[in-house]
Amino acid sequence: MSVISETQFSENVAALQPSATLAVSAKVRQLIAEGKDVLDLCVGEPDFPTPDFVREAGIQAIQNGKTRYTPAAGIPELRAAIAKDLERLSGNGRKFEGHGVVVTAGGKQALFNTIFSLFGPGDQVICPVPYWTTYPELVELARAKPLFVEGEESRSYKITPDDLERSYSSDVKGLIINSPSNPSGAVYSLDELRALAEWATERDVWIITDEIYRKIYFPERVAPSVFDLPEELTQKVVLVDGASKAFAMTGWRIGFTYSSRPLADKFAALQSQTTSNASSPAQYAALAAFQGGEQAEAEVEKMRQGFLRRRDLLTTLFRGKLPGVRYVHPEGAFYFFFSIESFTRPGEGSIAFCERILGESGVGLIPGIAFGQDDMARMSFAYSEDTLRSAIDRLSKAL
Repeated sequence: MSVISETQFSENVAALQPSATLAVSAKVRQLIAEGKDVLDLCVGEPDFPTPDFVREAGIQAIQNGKTRYTPAAGIPELRAAIAKDLERLSGNGRKFEGHGVVVTAGGKQALFNTIFSLFGPGDQVICPVPYWTTYPELVELARAKPLFVEGEESRSYKITPDDLERSYSSDVKGLIINSPSNPSGAVYSLDELRALAEWATERDVWIITDEIYRKIYFPERVAPSVFDLPEELTQKVVLVDGASKAFAMTGWRIGFTYSSRPLADKFAALQSQTTSNASSPAQYAALAAFQGGEQAEAEVEKMRQGFLRRRDLLTTLFRGKLPGVRYVHPEGAFYFFFSIESFTRPGEGSIAFCERILGESGVGLIPGIAFGQDDMARMSFAYSEDTLRSAIDRLSKAL
């Protein structure tokens, strides 16, 4: 049997790397399976169960035979319900149409559809640092080039038009914004989003706004959105969102895009030739979530309050047990992004640091290089308060 060498792979995937966060998480889970005493703070998914009424809707869909193909863009009822939910959240009374929604098999497919449809060879797409690890990989999969731009630490690494202008050329065709941010938890204000949208509009640059954590926002019930801006600033904007985080439905794999109808039709055409459609029962479960009204809002608020308590606990623990360690104060999502500069040994990057800390303390962290910053590490606080206390106690002793 012949061995396939890397030179035999298509150029499409030759440089493709597996998800760094999933790879580290798999190693931690393997140690746990071997009986090692490990606290896993790697995974970016809520530890809350999918709400009962959502699970029941999925079960009922199966029992009612809702197990066949659906339209590639999703069942019409779900597309309409998502549009209504976006209207409810809108800060400017904007109307959203169901035909602009394309339901996908998770947020990653929504991003793939968007990036693959909009960009190609010779194009550059700005990925602000720190970035979610999948963004640059998908840009390269489209044969485009990721362009990394880093904001100042004093602004929680959020970028400004001045930061963008310093890297701009006519090859720049896209900008990816993630707010609230994975890995930092930073959130752009509406004024900050307005400035970025004005810059992009003037330069005819597409904005992809990943708002998967929008409902996990600590100052109030929902974070600002690019679509809260006037319509003239959102003509070339694609919204990426989903049910995974806010409704604790990561394994159900329901994401979506919202865009203009011609672009949505193109996304649906692409999807019809790849995955066809998101899982039928999962779509009906998501329908219950997006149509859930006060019941759904109560479930989301329960999770938001839980994450807020954990955020406050972590900041208190860091100040008490790891004083002087710099970190981004998270305003949303459920991640704590902190500096490891004062703890690394000569020549030790974030991967080696996290491996060493895993061995010494049994705490699993994600190395910052996965997000473009080798002097940082990420921990998730989608875990119980007791787990977080134990993890910080172990880290403080090891460091």
